[in-house]
Amino acid sequence: MSVSTRFPAHAAATIRRTPAPPANRDDTPVPGTRDFEFDDRDFRRVADLIRQRAGIALADGKRDMVYGRLSRRLRALGLRSFKDYLDQLERDGGDEWQAFTNALTTNLTSFFREPHHFERLQEELAKRRNDGPLKIWSCAASTGEEPYSIAITACEAYGTLTPPIRILATDVDTQVLATGERGVYPIERIAGLDDALKRRYFQRGSGPNEGKCRVHPALRQLIEFRPLNLLAPRYEVSGPFVAMFCRNVMIYFDKPTQRAILTRLVPHLADDGMLYTGHSENYLHAADIIQPCGRTLYRRAGTAA
Repeated sequence: MSVSTRFPAHAAATIRRTPAPPANRDDTPVPGTRDFEFDDRDFRRVADLIRQRAGIALADGKRDMVYGRLSRRLRALGLRSFKDYLDQLERDGGDEWQAFTNALTTNLTSFFREPHHFERLQEELAKRRNDGPLKIWSCAASTGEEPYSIAITACEAYGTLTPPIRILATDVDTQVLATGERGVYPIERIAGLDDALKRRYFQRGSGPNEGKCRVHPALRQLIEFRPLNLLAPRYEVSGPFVAMFCRNVMIYFDKPTQRAILTRLVPHLADDGMLYTGHSENYLHAADIIQPCGRTLYRRAGTAA
C-alpha cells in the first residue's frame, strides 16, 4: 500500500463527513432454504443463552437472523440440529462460547458516526493541550472505525500524529476486534470523509490491495484493542478516562442491565470526563449515576456541566 506522511503544521482541520454505508451483515435466510429445523424452543434457548452470556435481549423479530448466523456454526461443526448444537454448547462449549457470541453480535458502525460527538471531543481535547497524557475508552469498538475516529480527532486537536493520548478499544466480539487491529478496510468505508482527512490518515492500496485502504500506522500506535464483556462483574481497565464512548450498545440491554453497566463504567470516568452515548439511548432511569450535559453527552451525577 502507498504511504502518505504528509501532516500539516497549521491549525487543526474541522472534522467533516458525509454518510457512508455502515458495516453490517444481512444473514436473513431465503424463505424455503433452511437446512435445519429451528423451532420456538430452539430460539428461546438461544435468546436465554446470549442474554446470560452477553446481556443481549433478542426480540422475536430476530429469529431469521439467529438462524442465518448460527446455522453456519452447525455446518462448521458438522451438527445435524440446533438442539444438538445448543446441547453441546451448554455441555462443553469451551471456545465455542466465543464463536456463539461473535455470531450473534450486531456490528453497525462507520467512521465518524454521529459526527457531533467528534466535534465536541476535539473541542474538549483542545482545552487540554497542556495537560499530561490522557486516556479515552471506546467500550464497544466493533471493527475499529470508532477508535480510529477518536485517534484522528486527537491528532487534529493537537496538530500532530503523536498526541499524548492512549485509546482503549474493547468489544465482546473477538472477530471484529481482529479487524480493528488490522486497520484495513474497503475503500468505500472512507468515501464520506473530508479529502484532507483521507490524505492524512489513510493509505490507499494497490496491486493485490486495490480497493482497500489502511489507517496510518501512527493511529494504530495510539490504540490498544482487547476483548471485554460489559457484563463482567468488574472491568480490568486503567483509568481514569477523560472520554468514554459507549454508543449504540446499551439498546441491546434491558434497563436493569443498563444501570448495572453504568454503575461499573462511571467509576472509571475522570471527575471532569464525559460519557458519549448513542442517539437512541436514554438514561433518565439512571439520573443518580449520570446527568446530561449536551446532546447524548453525560457527566457523573453531581458534577458541574
